[in-house]
Amino acid sequence: MSESSPTSPSAARAIHLVVLTGMSGGGKTVALRALEDLGFYCVDNLPTGLLPQLVESARRNRAPAQQRIAVGVDVRNPGEDLQQMPYVLSALAASGVQVHLVFLDCSDEALVKRYSETRRRHPLALRGVSLADAIATERRLLRPLIAIAEKVIDSSELNVHQLRRLIATGYAQAAGGLTLMFQSFAFRRGLPLDADFVFDARCLPNPHWEAPLRPLSGKDAPVRDYLEAQPLVREYFDDTARWLDAWLPRFEQDDRSYVTVAIGCTGGRHRSVYLVEKLAAHYRALREHESVLTYHRELG
Repeated sequence: MSESSPTSPSAARAIHLVVLTGMSGGGKTVALRALEDLGFYCVDNLPTGLLPQLVESARRNRAPAQQRIAVGVDVRNPGEDLQQMPYVLSALAASGVQVHLVFLDCSDEALVKRYSETRRRHPLALRGVSLADAIATERRLLRPLIAIAEKVIDSSELNVHQLRRLIATGYAQAAGGLTLMFQSFAFRRGLPLDADFVFDARCLPNPHWEAPLRPLSGKDAPVRDYLEAQPLVREYFDDTARWLDAWLPRFEQDDRSYVTVAIGCTGGRHRSVYLVEKLAAHYRALREHESVLTYHRELG
């Protein structure tokens, strides 16, 4: 039996192509890194004309990572590139590629603030061109892409962690397997609304009451050392991991692609952060073919 042609739709069914575009400063780099964490093969600022070649390479490569591609496109691409992008994406979709165009938008006010805080230069802010004029020009150049975007994300009110989590949640299914998100939070600021499991770590010894540890977080070595020396913390971790080991497979059997495990403490900076990092490391080693992400709500 002859193999399918590399250009046939059947050969391309497994390929997911996510094209990230949008306003400079809107979070495209953060989104691209989130997809990279999910196992996508990521390329930034790829010329439009090379997209079909990239897809052809993915068709010939049977490795799972090469079947999921994310490409960043912005105003650094030549103007004709942006104009041709809708036609190229349409042709790829017709050939069987699962194409997703995501536009990261942001209000002018938020963009001006971000550029002021980071002191970065807008790619269109050439000599004599104000930041406001550069943003207006960029919106005009990107108009053909936002018009055909499958999803428009307004990042004006999102921090880096929230945007990363939003992207990861939306494309976990394309990554294949089960994606685990471990999230720390403070009970005093309320429960995460989208958590599948919530664990309460307020019963554990609190580094907050140790003056040298108070300004640190559960990511810092002195806090880790303090908590790892506590038998109750070790027991809590072992029991939590054992419980998740027993029940996560049930979610996989139910065709779930994304599960969020939230761990809270009083301030969301020490105990919950430590446990989230430790559980994430545990499951990255245990489930090496799946995606394990972390998000610390109160550290953002």
